[in-house]
Amino acid sequence: MIRLNDYLYDGNTVLRILHEYSRDLKEEAMRQHNVMDLAHSNFLLHYTELLEHNEFLTSQSQRILNFYEYMTRQYPFLAFTFRGRIKSLIRTEEKYNDYIVSLISESYEKGEGYPEPAQIKERLHTFRDLIAYRFVISIPACHLGPDDDRETVETGYLYQIANALPEFLEEQGFSAEVSGMQHDLTDSPLSENVRPYYRDYIRYPRPTGYRSLHITFYDNEARTYVEIQLRTKAMDDYAEIGLANHTAYEETQEQSRSGRAAIPEGECVYYDDAWERMNSLQKLDLTKVDVNMFTAYDSQLMNDACGLYRGRLILPFEHLSRFQNDVIAPPTGN
Repeated sequence: MIRLNDYLYDGNTVLRILHEYSRDLKEEAMRQHNVMDLAHSNFLLHYTELLEHNEFLTSQSQRILNFYEYMTRQYPFLAFTFRGRIKSLIRTEEKYNDYIVSLISESYEKGEGYPEPAQIKERLHTFRDLIAYRFVISIPACHLGPDDDRETVETGYLYQIANALPEFLEEQGFSAEVSGMQHDLTDSPLSENVRPYYRDYIRYPRPTGYRSLHITFYDNEARTYVEIQLRTKAMDDYAEIGLANHTAYEETQEQSRSGRAAIPEGECVYYDDAWERMNSLQKLDLTKVDVNMFTAYDSQLMNDACGLYRGRLILPFEHLSRFQNDVIAPPTGN
């Protein structure tokens, strides 16, 4: 089978790896009449386009940055950070295959058999956070009263900011997408008119303890989806350098192992392929990877400027290697 792992040891750039991997995956899919691998190849082409033709990010990030400037005027006593990223290649490939594995596992465990390709593709359509921006807020101690609880105060302001975000970005050319989250938000600090758009992981934290507000927009100018995350500094620390980071990775591995044990090998090729691709990436020894501009000494010490990382680390758009656009041409067939 065609796996990303097999393209990570030849000293290539990320863009060349993507061209070769998507090309070979498409050719194999056509030979095997595998509609899911064909869809996978097309998804990789979309991801490649984001890296190769990223000029739109300048306009997009500036329009979102306008909200940052709005917040500094409305809340001059708060501290803010604003970050943007494109999801790293390994994390993107892991997540894509995890969607397939999760859907098939859920269907099998419910006794509904294996889902049809159309159902799997529908689940994959929810993969909309290739581009994401994050607002992190904090209130300096000098602005807290003697009886104020910092987390309570900051969370209150975070919800106020969340209530203002959708309308503001609508005016900037973005359209908020309904989240589909099923949790009861009747008593949420979110305004009733914005609740359908948010995934509220503050009131309903993930099992890892991860907390944040997530909302997805469609950028009508760039014709791309973007996710925006709103967090306090404490929430951000927990997600990036705290237990949520390590625990989430360990849980993914455990779910992968248990799912493989439950579903008989050879009965569903879509599951077998996705599980193998995801599991092989989770076992990848990054110190042996040879990709241009990437170096890893162990799982903690690495320079991922080329967009490779196993876990939650991200590729800021400032780090996109524009020289690759000038010198790389899509490889021809072998």
